[in-house]
Amino acid sequence: MLALATAFYAVLPARSGLAQHCASASAVLILSVIAPTAHAQDIEPRAYSNAPVGVNFMIAGIVGTRGGLSTDPSIPLTDARLETSNIVLAYARVLDVGGKSGKFDIIVPYTRLDGSANYQGDPVERDVAGFGRSAFRLSVNLFGAPALSMQEFRGWKQDLIIGASLQVSPPGGQYDGSKLVNIGSNRWSFKPEIGISKARGPWTLEAQAAATFFTDNNDFFGGRTRSQRPLYSMQGHVIYNFRSGKWLSVDGTWFAGGRSTIDDRLSNDLQQNWRMGMTLAIPVDQLNSIKLSASSGVSARTGNNFDAIGLAWQYRWGGGL
Repeated sequence: MLALATAFYAVLPARSGLAQHCASASAVLILSVIAPTAHAQDIEPRAYSNAPVGVNFMIAGIVGTRGGLSTDPSIPLTDARLETSNIVLAYARVLDVGGKSGKFDIIVPYTRLDGSANYQGDPVERDVAGFGRSAFRLSVNLFGAPALSMQEFRGWKQDLIIGASLQVSPPGGQYDGSKLVNIGSNRWSFKPEIGISKARGPWTLEAQAAATFFTDNNDFFGGRTRSQRPLYSMQGHVIYNFRSGKWLSVDGTWFAGGRSTIDDRLSNDLQQNWRMGMTLAIPVDQLNSIKLSASSGVSARTGNNFDAIGLAWQYRWGGGL
């Protein structure tokens, strides 16, 4: 799968340090663009980074997936040959949260899905387009990343950052209860997460741990009620920052749990999945950057792996720029 996020600006040498810091801050949104409808599987380097208070980010991205059902990998499909094409719009703003840096972001995807699969031995085909699950997130850097003005940010250097976030996805988007394969999922999800980021020279090491909780879907595939247990995830990133302002990240994520119950009958869909990917962020100028990323399933207990690739453009403004 591919995500993109933002690397910022390779500008004048006197500002190169600021460019690298802003590049790390900008990635807060775009990793969710990687898998715009499968938030539990997001691979997101630099989610907990610092940037000047008041800076805004606008992101537009395209993401393609092939293989399993990326919109809801917990549905145990076999022989899946599904493809999605996603257009994703996102906005983020850097906040001062009690003297600590924080961010608010919102992501809205539009998806075209088509292909076929088998479900419990029966063939399933789908060709549909519509809005996917939007996501809203508030994150706060609890340690190591104070709220700074643009002028203060010029002299700041990252060491150890510890942060936390809460992402909420409402039950919006395309959904048809008579169909098994959908873009939306007709339920709320809540994803609290903690993250740590340690910089040393040109290298940054990161780790994140999260749990995603789901409300019931009372209109699942013919009017049944589908409940799902929490889905637990961990991800890690090894990032190299180039002098030019570019950065490259090798990413991995593991998630497990999420077993579902349909009308009080426990399903055999416990997830234990691994995904790997890479992310490359390239500054264009002071206000614009692009990000490329790709990821693939390494293993999946339910057999519902998929590959993804994406590209995103980011524009930033405000905060004294």
